[in-house]
Amino acid sequence: MLAHLKSISLFGLQGAIVDIEVDTHRGLPKFAIVGLGDAAIQESKERIRSAIKNAGYEFPRGVVTVNLAPADLRKHGPRFDVPIALGILQATGQIKLPDDIDRSIFVGELAFSGDLKPITGILPTASESVNHGFKQLFVPQENSQEASLIPDIKVFSCSTLNVIIEHLMDRTPLSPCPLRPFTQTKGSKDSEWDMAHIKGNENAKRALEIAAAGGHNLLLCGPPGSGKTMLAQSMSTILPHLTVDEALEITKVHSVAGLTNSKISVINRRPFRMIHHTASNIAIVGGGNPPRPGEISLAHRGILFLDEFPEFPAKTLEVLRQPLEDGKITISRSSGSCTYPAQVMLVAAMNPTPCGYDIEDEKCTSSPFEIQKYQNKISGPLLDRIDLHVHVPRVDFDKLKSLEMGESSQTIQYRVQEARNRQNQRFEGLPIKTNAEMSSSLVKKYCPIEGDALKVMKHAMEQFDLSGRAYFRILKVARTIADLEVATDLSMNHIAEAIQYRKQNMVHE
Repeated sequence: MLAHLKSISLFGLQGAIVDIEVDTHRGLPKFAIVGLGDAAIQESKERIRSAIKNAGYEFPRGVVTVNLAPADLRKHGPRFDVPIALGILQATGQIKLPDDIDRSIFVGELAFSGDLKPITGILPTASESVNHGFKQLFVPQENSQEASLIPDIKVFSCSTLNVIIEHLMDRTPLSPCPLRPFTQTKGSKDSEWDMAHIKGNENAKRALEIAAAGGHNLLLCGPPGSGKTMLAQSMSTILPHLTVDEALEITKVHSVAGLTNSKISVINRRPFRMIHHTASNIAIVGGGNPPRPGEISLAHRGILFLDEFPEFPAKTLEVLRQPLEDGKITISRSSGSCTYPAQVMLVAAMNPTPCGYDIEDEKCTSSPFEIQKYQNKISGPLLDRIDLHVHVPRVDFDKLKSLEMGESSQTIQYRVQEARNRQNQRFEGLPIKTNAEMSSSLVKKYCPIEGDALKVMKHAMEQFDLSGRAYFRILKVARTIADLEVATDLSMNHIAEAIQYRKQNMVHE
C-alpha cells in the first residue's frame, strides 16, 4: 500500500516542497530511505521505529521504502521524522488519513517515546508553506509560538505523534494556534549603556546619531581608553524600533541558525553582534553544509561591531566588501547556493597607531613606517565603504568628574526614529528602508544639490581626490543629516558636515 504526505526542506531561507512517499510490501525486513537524505535522515530509521512502537502501533515486519522527492534535491536534518512515521502507519493500514492531507505540511523530530522535539528554521518553513498555498502546518509544541507569527495558515501545536493521529482521524481535534501579534520592546531608561553616561566626545555621539538614523557604516579611531567600545555598545540603545517586516526578516535568520526557542520565538530588538578578531571567514559570512548564516547575517538590520579593526586578518576583512555593498551574502557550495540578508551597520573601532596613542601624543613610540604598515592592514576599498570616520580623543579630567548628564538615549532615539519615519515614507513601495541603501539612481532623485552645496562638493572631490562611491555616500549621509533636521532640501551645511565625517580621519592619509 502507498502513502503520500508533504513536508518542506530548507536551503538557507528558501524552502522546497518535499513529497514523502511510503511503500510497504512483504519480504525480508528492510527499512530504506532514498532521495539524497543526510546522516540525520538516515539515522531517523531508529527514531521512527521506536516512536511508532511506543505510540502503541506496530512497525511493519516486511519491506518499508521511503522516497523523498524530488530525488535530486539534498535534504537535511530530522524534520521529516513525523511525516515518514505517519506515512508508514497509513501505508500499513493502521490509520486512515483524511482525503485532503495533501493540503497540510508536517515537520518535526521524533523522540523514542513518540514525543515531538523542536526543529530549526520553523519560521521560514511556515512562510514557505503559505507561499506554496498550503492551509495547515503541524509543528512540534515548542515551535508553535514562532510558527504562529505567520498569518494565512492554520498552525497546529503537537506534543506527540499520537496527538497528530487523534486529530487527523477526527477523534480529538486540535484547535489551531491563534495568530501571534508582534510587540515592540522598548529600551530601558536605566540601561548601563545609556548615552547620558558618556562624558565628552560630543562629535562622536553626533556621528552615532547620524549612523543610526540612516543605517550608515561607522569607524571610530582613537587611543586606548577613549571610549570607543562604550560608544559602540551605547549605539544599540538609540537604534529605531523594528517594524513587523524587519522583525520577521531577523527572526527567520536566527531561526535557521537555531537561536530561537519557546522562550525566544521572535527577535524584537535590533541585533548587536560583537566579533573577536580571531573569528574565521566562515564564522563571519556563513558556511558549512548545509550553509548556515554567519555573524554578518545574524546582525541583519542591526549592528556588526568589529573591535580592534586592524587586528582582523586581511582576508577576513575583505570578505565584508561585497555584502556591505549589496546588503546580502551568497554562499555557494557543491550542493547549491543560498542567499542570506546582510543589511548591517558596520561599526569598527581601532587605534590610530600600533602603540595605541595618537601620532601627536608624546607617548607614541611608533615609527612612521610602523604606523603606515599598521594602517595599511585596512584596504582602501573597504575604507571607501565606511561612511563616517570619527576621531575619538581622550576625555579630559574636568569632563570626567562632571556630574552633569548628557542627552539620554531615549531623547536621541526619538530623533532617530523620526528620521527613519521620514525615510519610510520616502521609500514606500521600494525594497529599501534607509538612506544608506539608496542606489545611485535614487541618490540622484532624492539628493539633488545646487548652488553653494554643489560648489562645496566639487571642491571636496577635487581636493581630496574622492572616488565615485565616496561621492554618492557623502550625499546619502547629507540626506540623513537633513532628515534629522527635518529639512527637505540639502544645504551647504549638510554637505559640509558629511564631507567632514568622510575625510577628517581617513587612516590612510
